[in-house]
Amino acid sequence: MATTADISVGTFIRFNGELCQITEWQHRTPGNLRAFYQGKMRNVKNGKNMENRFRSGEEIETVRVEAKEMQYLYKEGDALVCMDNETYDQVNVPEFLFGNAAKFIKEGMNVVVQFESDMPIGAQAPANVELEITYTEPGVRGDTATNTGKPATLETGAEIRVPLFCEIGDTIRVNTEAGEYLERVKK
Repeated sequence: MATTADISVGTFIRFNGELCQITEWQHRTPGNLRAFYQGKMRNVKNGKNMENRFRSGEEIETVRVEAKEMQYLYKEGDALVCMDNETYDQVNVPEFLFGNAAKFIKEGMNVVVQFESDMPIGAQAPANVELEITYTEPGVRGDTATNTGKPATLETGAEIRVPLFCEIGDTIRVNTEAGEYLERVKK
């Protein structure tokens, strides 16, 4: 058991019998009232977000989590099949655990998967990935007065906005959390 002071963003806890991951954690002291912790958390099994207030010093059950680096192999239904780099065991990881980053993951890429015993409960894609543009409209000359962008389809099927100078076949670096263009990569 841990107290509210021991909890931080990313910690896994058992709340109302459900396994949850803390996404936001703030200590608040409103006026002449007692201090409390405001916590936002994501249910690991169904991906739903919840919010709760905890009294200062309240005991919370934390869960020990093991993280493994795995290689993404392919998509199967609503799960991504990943292989353990050491034992070569394959595990189906629910796609919602990756969040928006799931659409930027391509075959052979290394990801981090978190386990409680043998059940995957969290997953992280690399922060930045390099992907090739498979389709985009040609940029119009003289259209660069403002910081405008155009839609582009990437090799994973994801669609993002890119600057006008990007063309089909260019390799670009994409931020997987925000789903935004970062820079063009010279190869």
